[in-house]
Amino acid sequence: MKVISLLWSHIWHRKTLSLLTISSVAITAALVVFLLLCSQGVEQGAEKGYGPFEVTIGAKGSASQLALNTYYHIGAPTGNIPITVLEDVSKNEFVDSAYAMTTGDNYNGFPIVGMEPGYFLTRYGAAKQMAQGKLYSKLGEAIVGSYVASSKGLRVGDTFAGAHGLIQGLEEEEDGEEEEHHHAFTYTVVGILPPLHTSDDRAVFTTLDYAWAIHESQPDKAKEITSIVVKPKSLLGAQSVKTVFAQYNNVQAVYTSKAIADVVNVVDQGTQAVKFVTMICILLAAGSILLSLTAAVHERKRDVALLRLIGKSKYFIWLSLIGEGVILTCIGLMLGLVAGHLGGYVSRDVVFANTGLQIQAGAFVPGESLLIIFTLLIAIIASVGPAIQAYRVDSLQLFRS
Repeated sequence: MKVISLLWSHIWHRKTLSLLTISSVAITAALVVFLLLCSQGVEQGAEKGYGPFEVTIGAKGSASQLALNTYYHIGAPTGNIPITVLEDVSKNEFVDSAYAMTTGDNYNGFPIVGMEPGYFLTRYGAAKQMAQGKLYSKLGEAIVGSYVASSKGLRVGDTFAGAHGLIQGLEEEEDGEEEEHHHAFTYTVVGILPPLHTSDDRAVFTTLDYAWAIHESQPDKAKEITSIVVKPKSLLGAQSVKTVFAQYNNVQAVYTSKAIADVVNVVDQGTQAVKFVTMICILLAAGSILLSLTAAVHERKRDVALLRLIGKSKYFIWLSLIGEGVILTCIGLMLGLVAGHLGGYVSRDVVFANTGLQIQAGAFVPGESLLIIFTLLIAIIASVGPAIQAYRVDSLQLFRS
């Protein structure tokens, strides 16, 4: 008799309980995998979320809010600052390059960002050529991120109109005059960015002066910008730039890396609740395995007694006792791994569109190896108790009774 055949007959004999055990393990594994994929996305987004721009300058307020709006196009800006600040930053001896940004409008929920064209060369390098078309050079021209182009079906030469606000509102029809004013300004797509694997994939970029033209800004001295991204010449230069411009009235200068790290820490704190729920699921999965094997202890006692009487080795007997829990766990674990990656693949566009978080659903996350080892270890531990109880039976006494 082969041990696999024996184990499979035990599993099939208790179909309902076995299915419950497999399901609990699969759900737990899928939840953990999805959590790991999201955590990896947060880490990768933090690593390449701001490029070489070590200093960010904007209106006073939350540093995290400034960083999120500037580099991830999430949330509202902290306010505006005079364009004269950009002139001072550009003249600073410790600044390698600095680019201004303006925000305030959206296209079907995607932010329209006014940005100086040099930003793309500085952040992504010459290797990142346009997928189609060219960079904008005059008012009304725009380029779109790869995700915006694919989701909205935009091509070079297409035209569109923006809407006021960073998020497409539900009250557009109520605010007819404001919408008509903004929709009167038309953008022409002159280029499509290649996949950059950053939040810039889900943004529309145009000339810096779009906001002034749409909102009928006053003369140059009154013009305002949302933020300035600064590439310093050195780390010492970054400190100097931050110190100098933090002293300006109603202006804050922040270390981008620190602001992003603060955001990541907040996200990590938020995932603690999810991790707690995951631990409960793991305990429930272990309990299901234990329940399944404990419910069959009486039957297993007779099996063990019979195996001993026909001369089967201790190795064979222990495999038959522990193997059932391990097999159920392995089936649930495989299903859970597939379900977790499949869930990440199905939801990746929705997650990216709403948060800018890139989920690499096809990648093997380092934490998955620990998940596999830990889950199998739990299965073995949960199987040992019922196995010992069944193994201690006195074969002759059991058959006499």
